Amino acid sequence: MTGFSRRAAVGLSVAGLAGCAMGPSDLKALMSTAQPAVLARDEAYWAKVATLYDVTHEVTQLENANWGVVAKPVMAAYQANLEMVNRRNSYYARREYPADVRKVMAQAAPVFGVAPEELAFTRNATEALQALIGGYNRLRPGDAVLYADHDYDSAITAMQWLKARRGVEVIRIALPEPATKQALVDCYAAALAGRPNLRMMLLTHMSHRNGLVIPVAEIADMARARGVDVIVDAAHSFGQLEFKLPDLKVDFIAVNLHKWLGAPLGVGAMYVRRDRIADLDTFMGDPDASPPRISSRVHSGTVDFAAVLTVTDALQLHEAIGVKAKAARLRYLRDIWAEDARKNPAIEVLTPSDPAMYGGITSFRLAGRTSDADNIALATRLLDEYGIFTVYRPGLAKGACIRVAPGVFTPVADVMK
Repeated sequence: MTGFSRRAAVGLSVAGLAGCAMGPSDLKALMSTAQPAVLARDEAYWAKVATLYDVTHEVTQLENANWGVVAKPVMAAYQANLEMVNRRNSYYARREYPADVRKVMAQAAPVFGVAPEELAFTRNATEALQALIGGYNRLRPGDAVLYADHDYDSAITAMQWLKARRGVEVIRIALPEPATKQALVDCYAAALAGRPNLRMMLLTHMSHRNGLVIPVAEIADMARARGVDVIVDAAHSFGQLEFKLPDLKVDFIAVNLHKWLGAPLGVGAMYVRRDRIADLDTFMGDPDASPPRISSRVHSGTVDFAAVLTVTDALQLHEAIGVKAKAARLRYLRDIWAEDARKNPAIEVLTPSDPAMYGGITSFRLAGRTSDADNIALATRLLDEYGIFTVYRPGLAKGACIRVAPGVFTPVADVMK
């Protein structure tokens, strides 16, 4: 495809690589000897990491943002947990699962940088966002809430629902394209300054539409100064970028564990700072305790117990590979195709060159081809003619696009096609 020219990868050997697939302890030991920026370019290392994953060879898989491929050792743990839960059934679920899930939460909390009582497991980030948005109870008729074109579709519908639910004004803004950090800050500053009735807004840390990473902490500081609460969608950023939840300086956050953290499908989480739990309604009148419990703010019903139990295994592998190494590798894979494509005037790359404003996900469109039909056709052509699987994303103010999302198992050759 025009604009995706082949580029030589820098191969740097790292001492200690064995000829067989590495386990978590091997990866952790290796991480102590190599800088992430160096490791990101070491194809021998990432080829070893790739052996931990069973990835389809039907296509060149560059759509890894829907959910993540579960690594083989994590899948083995999940299958063992699934067999145990199925065999022991409600005898296990009613007697032992509550204590086990508390242990999983206690092990997960330090990875997020929060207390266990500030987290609740959900089935996905969408469920967490809907609980946060729908349960936020500090709105009064005449107040306003705000979201942007980059936000997730289900979160947008939840924001729009607040008009009927809470009697508020719902405001939509379009983020600047092309974006810079200052332009994004200025955009939200203008939205805050011009709307004294604004009480709550939605921010997406890394957009599922184009991969743009916005300066959430800086925007949240501006919002707090004006008495505006912020709900953050960190579905794609957590596990792909290096940060802890408190770094975002907000009190309400939704995350996914089955995207970039590598847990089995069907596990997300909701964070609420402990002194803000009461600012969310209990879910449909769920009974509460004193002090308020975050678990009463979302109700998932019967969940995949085995998937939740396997979160610990996924987090162990995630930390063994290292979030710094993951972030560096995914940015490197993105840079190989995106920065070459940017040189072609026929291609619009939708994330800036500032590494603080992207991770592994980046979208593009052909110049002037902004319609859904144009980009559906382009995604189809990439698949049919080149065997490259991507996905088109609608919803941006300036038009639809094609999203490219490599994984940690993606070889350089796949993004050079």
